Amino acid sequence: MKTSEQEFENKPATRPWHSIAPEDMESHFNPRAIIPDVEGYSRRREGVNEQARGWPGRIADISYGDTDRKVLDIYPPKDAQGPLPVHLFIHGGFWRSRSKDEFPYVGQALAEQGFLTVVITYPLCPESDLDAVVEGTRQAFQWVAENIADYGGDPARISISGHSAGAHLGAAILAEDWAARDLPNVQIENAVLISGIYDPEPARHTTVMAEINLTDDLIARHDYTTHAPRVKCPVTVIAGGGEPRGWISQSEVYAEHLRRAGYDVTYFESGQDNHFDLQNQYLDPASDIMTAILGSQNA
Repeated sequence: MKTSEQEFENKPATRPWHSIAPEDMESHFNPRAIIPDVEGYSRRREGVNEQARGWPGRIADISYGDTDRKVLDIYPPKDAQGPLPVHLFIHGGFWRSRSKDEFPYVGQALAEQGFLTVVITYPLCPESDLDAVVEGTRQAFQWVAENIADYGGDPARISISGHSAGAHLGAAILAEDWAARDLPNVQIENAVLISGIYDPEPARHTTVMAEINLTDDLIARHDYTTHAPRVKCPVTVIAGGGEPRGWISQSEVYAEHLRRAGYDVTYFESGQDNHFDLQNQYLDPASDIMTAILGSQNA
């Protein structure tokens, strides 16, 4: 018997992070607190990013909304004929940092594999609250669904991926009622959600809270381990094998949440990668992340 949405949302979920001692929350739920020289990962990718900014046909800074953070870049495959499969990438940064300008390498890497690739920037805390961060990302997806055909993309062949907070925002896309936004036929071929924090509640027990300013209501509205997903598609949930158990448990719980909703879910921990190593997998077509993304193209 199919579970109703209300019954599904009210069904209790096991939450391993509730048993973590308060003094240990920072080490489990703030990746920057336990990994030295986090910005070094970005510096070491600057060479490939610079190359990607010159990708042939790249279109930068397309507006999808009413602020300077609601912008996106498009990376087309070389010499490809449309309509093309589309991939939307959502960056991380704990809802309070980063932009598309740090991820051109993702755009090029996926364009090289035949995707018309969209890399977005979205509003951030503390200038915005989590409602606005989520809404901005959903607006970006809606722009893609409504406009990507004008750039050679196939709106019936959209896949998405997101890392960290970007995985949470990918989950927000899956949980949205798109028919209420005049998009009754939204199709997502495949979602790859990487190293996500799907329940924001643990973040309020870390130093990140000073910037993201979570409230009980914000957490409840954007805890995607409880909200019924709405957009049906295969989902791959990936965590780094080198991440703290508390962080990994968020991916485990979210994957189980999707299974209970009847989704086709693949969950695994990738090697011994830490939270920031994982992003380098976009540069390797044979990596776990790229294999999962390319699965939508090869299906």
